[in-house]
Amino acid sequence: MPQDALLDALINGEKGAWEAFVRRYAGLVVAAVRGIAREAGDVEDLTQEVFLRLCRNDFRLLRSYDPARAGLSTWITIVARSTARDALRRHRPVVVPIEAVPEAQLSVDAVEPVRKLKLPEALLSPRQREILSMLYDKEMEVAEIAAQLGIDRQTVRSAHHKAMIKLRAYFRAEAE
Repeated sequence: MPQDALLDALINGEKGAWEAFVRRYAGLVVAAVRGIAREAGDVEDLTQEVFLRLCRNDFRLLRSYDPARAGLSTWITIVARSTARDALRRHRPVVVPIEAVPEAQLSVDAVEPVRKLKLPEALLSPRQREILSMLYDKEMEVAEIAAQLGIDRQTVRSAHHKAMIKLRAYFRAEAE
């Protein structure tokens, strides 16, 4: 059935025309909606929303189609995308400001302190121990450590790297 005849039959309420219209344009609507849907499950719902919008109020939207302004496929694509965007906006989750959330919901369970590892005394040099302590216990930056110890930043990085190599080897051997 030609496009003009299909639209006329559709607007006149012929049931077969609606089924033919849906068959002809369903793929186009699905493709347009798929690009907007957040999840794969949304595509079917959004596609249905588009077709409902097209037939709502005695096909009022379809009656507004003007072939002089755009082809029907282009027009349906635009309607499908805008309908899908509108539907997703309506179903956005409500964002609650943090001030409105009861403090009990924001609390965090107490964390038990982590036990310190006992390492063999000879595993790391005194400087490596000191640098690891400054990096991890005192949470100091490399530049701060270098300034406090009076050494170059690269020396701090190198001592850290060598200490980590020794620790990995020690724990790997211990695990085996």
